[in-house]
Amino acid sequence: MIGSVRTPDVRLTVAGVAVVGVAYGMGRYAFGLTLPSLRDDPSLSPSGLDDAVLGLIASGSFAGYLAGLLLAPVVGRRSGPRAPTTVGSVCGLVGGLLVAVSPSPLVLAVGTVLAGSAAGWVWAAYSDLAAVVVDVPRRPRVLAVISTGTSAGLVVTGLVGLAAIGVPGWRLVWVAIGVASAAAGLLNLRWTPRVPPAPAGRAGRLPLRGLGVPIAYSIAFHVGVTTFFTWAADVLRRAAVAPGWAPVLYALVGVVGLVGLGVGGWCARFGTVRVAAACLLFLGASLVVLGAGPASGLVAMVAAALYAPGIMGGAAVLAVWTAEIAPERSGQALTVVVAVGAVAAVVAPAVVGVLLGAVSLAAVLIGLAVLLVVTAVAITARSGTPAPPP
Repeated sequence: MIGSVRTPDVRLTVAGVAVVGVAYGMGRYAFGLTLPSLRDDPSLSPSGLDDAVLGLIASGSFAGYLAGLLLAPVVGRRSGPRAPTTVGSVCGLVGGLLVAVSPSPLVLAVGTVLAGSAAGWVWAAYSDLAAVVVDVPRRPRVLAVISTGTSAGLVVTGLVGLAAIGVPGWRLVWVAIGVASAAAGLLNLRWTPRVPPAPAGRAGRLPLRGLGVPIAYSIAFHVGVTTFFTWAADVLRRAAVAPGWAPVLYALVGVVGLVGLGVGGWCARFGTVRVAAACLLFLGASLVVLGAGPASGLVAMVAAALYAPGIMGGAAVLAVWTAEIAPERSGQALTVVVAVGAVAAVVAPAVVGVLLGAVSLAAVLIGLAVLLVVTAVAITARSGTPAPPP
């Protein structure tokens, strides 16, 4: 085991799991976990923060994610693909600490945006790193494992959230994000090889026409993922259940989401489109249970158990799918596909926040679930692949 850890591909995998786990499992999704507590924290606003403001801040987080996605290739072309992963870790560190000490909604928003950008900086870079470090036969598994690192981050977020229950305690969650970002960044610098920038035009043009179906999938995937994690903890608050349920929900998503480790093999066996469609169906089912079920902690846990394969498997599918389409430019392909989905992630929380003034949250969640199911059917029909049973 010690000898195997010394191999470059294993070191890259471990470092990637750590960085992606913190950036995605903690920095990108912690706002939804801490939302119920910071909503009523008088140190941020004497009258509390309403749904529209919270929706805008959540959208800002995903705007940061989009900015990171778009800027990472620029930095990578100049300094190599490891550089964006370092920038992402620094953004997680600074953003987490800013949120932790925020005296106002404005500082809270700035820190949330910075922390959210970390995920955009780091994810696609590992596709480029894997293209250099890992042999082609092992590449889908390595990419699936790195993407599923989010599970570990969610488990840590849930455990920290349990230890920090209460109105002031939400700040401790963000301190943990800052510290974990620094630790993962240092491990990444030590174990991820410094790969030089790829020569311009090395692999020809990116086949954008082949990315149409993955882009449609990415839009639906990001809308479903963003909506669940922004509002799931708030659903528990509205149901007046014990505050410990929300961190448990996040940890449960992380544990069940470990099924994403098998995505590389499933894509090879059943086809990537089928696996992608199944992930959308899981996400849709989770939104239906969360919205239509009776408000209780147990129902939320069932929704989380359905959501976990959707988010973890769905994220891994994006990395594997784009590597199949453009093996020599997988990082660029993943950036394009995820960036379009990230635009939907920016818009979704703000739209949900506004809609909640006119319709119930249950109606919004069920409506979005229908969108996910329709997309699952559409991408399988477009690819000539039968949709998996719901």
